[in-house]
Amino acid sequence: MKVRFSLALIAGLIFSPVTLAANSTGSIEDKLTEQLVDKLNVDVVSMEKAPIEGLYQAVTKQGMLYISEDGSKLIHGNIYALDNNMENLSDTAFNAAMAAPRLEMLKPFEKDMLVYKAKNEKYVVTVFTDVDCGYCRKLHNEMQGYNDLGITIRYLAYPRRGVPSANADEMQAVWCAKDPLKAMTEAKSGGNVKAASCDVDISKQFYLGQQFGISGTPAIVLENGSVIPGYQPPERLLKTLQRAL
Repeated sequence: MKVRFSLALIAGLIFSPVTLAANSTGSIEDKLTEQLVDKLNVDVVSMEKAPIEGLYQAVTKQGMLYISEDGSKLIHGNIYALDNNMENLSDTAFNAAMAAPRLEMLKPFEKDMLVYKAKNEKYVVTVFTDVDCGYCRKLHNEMQGYNDLGITIRYLAYPRRGVPSANADEMQAVWCAKDPLKAMTEAKSGGNVKAASCDVDISKQFYLGQQFGISGTPAIVLENGSVIPGYQPPERLLKTLQRAL
């Protein structure tokens, strides 16, 4: 999970030590949450004990943070399970804690999604996509295969070169085209989509992806709010959905 922190937040980590006030009240979790919100201005989704004794893990909309029990030390990084095939425990915890919030965060964007609806719909997935990435194009080329298996694909934009960029402008043109579904196919085939403007804000979709912990495309959001990174062919995605839902 790659988390992008602002310069202001990084400066906060360096110059604003997180310490618990001697006269603060409430649980340790509440105190630590208050410190992070006050000093770093992050949105804390959950706070609980970490897999390492003496640490608490804070799932935030800006990523995963670890804080010492006394509130004096802060760690930004991943914890791995050496005894379980190097499982990334940070990713696992982040994905689980963010599942329900992700679903709520997606709702305002539903009106802007590009939807390739399955005739006999059984599953709906939301894919953060980029018009230039090879595996995004591969997924798009197999759209009929997903739809035939009852999987509806909904697209949101995640320009890998960031915002602003020519990449983001290209995706803006797709979303603002007269026929966005046709424009997406054209763009992912290497064609040029005529620049256009509309009320859709690609940057908001991109920043939503960052809040989800996405760092590459395609990234597939399931109906339970979990995220599957990378491309999955139709049959494999179907099996993933059958196991997960």
